[in-house]
Amino acid sequence: MEEPGFWDDAENAQSLMKELKNLKDAAQAFYELQTKYEDVETLIQMAYEENDSSLIPEIDEALEMFIHGMEELTLKALLFEEYDSYNAILTLHAGAGGTESCDWASMLSRMYQRWADKKGFNIEVLDFLDGDEAGLKSITLQINGFNAYGYLKSERGVHRLVRISPFNAAGKRQTSFVSCDVMPDIEDDIDIEIDEKDLRIDTYHASGAGGQHVNKTSSAVRITHIPTNIVVQCQNERSQLQNKDKAMKMLKAKLYLLKQQENQEKISDIRGEVKEIGWGNQIRSYVMQPYTLVKDHRTDEEVGNVSSVLDGNIDPFINAYLKWNAQKKNEVIS
Repeated sequence: MEEPGFWDDAENAQSLMKELKNLKDAAQAFYELQTKYEDVETLIQMAYEENDSSLIPEIDEALEMFIHGMEELTLKALLFEEYDSYNAILTLHAGAGGTESCDWASMLSRMYQRWADKKGFNIEVLDFLDGDEAGLKSITLQINGFNAYGYLKSERGVHRLVRISPFNAAGKRQTSFVSCDVMPDIEDDIDIEIDEKDLRIDTYHASGAGGQHVNKTSSAVRITHIPTNIVVQCQNERSQLQNKDKAMKMLKAKLYLLKQQENQEKISDIRGEVKEIGWGNQIRSYVMQPYTLVKDHRTDEEVGNVSSVLDGNIDPFINAYLKWNAQKKNEVIS
């Protein structure tokens, strides 16, 4: 029999090991960057001493690698907020627009999953609701990896798509909206008091692939916190009890973040889904017709290759947001 506190000690040890690994990785990244700098310096010196212009392409390549490494290290240094290193829970909700918006939610879900794959992050689908004809009405993804929340907090808000809809027989351009909410996966027991009378707990059948995979019991759980209208749901665990436990952790995390932000001007920074999913609230626009452009309306970052962005190449927007966010916080402090 384990002594009291055994599991707590095990979890603490696991947390310390994870932190140690992260520190080692950061140190390794610094030493690798230092090596790249020395490589550039050596090549320039060789070219100068030997008056050899043929080394210029090699110098350019080495310099490009150094700049890329420097950029990555600088961005990691910007991930200084309390929960930046945590896993992320990302939820997409289709706005008004029927099948077109549901298809847009599905496209964004694929974009984030492709981005996570490129980062080597692990992805879990916690909950989803299919559209009536195509796409997704909503989906909740847990993305596990160091700094996942720090990167993905930039995606919180409304995303707008402009294209010629494949679901419109007239071939007209159509605008669709999807809201994205991102929160850290805070596994610790957060000191948040929740009155049971403030909760509405609904159960429903978990979605499945059909046949033997259909869940014939109401194991999926949806919890609504009535005072704040925050809704969390989970269906991927094996039992209703496990789904309820996961959903309660998500609710506590949201309420904790809300409490942390209550003295700031915009509580909606934490609760992206509170904003109306429509005109005037979008953080980013993805235009496919009559021209192609993805533009972030906070940072003015632009990328002309929409297909590449939708294939998961969203780092330019994440990087621009981290710099913009750091600058904004510095202005508040000063």
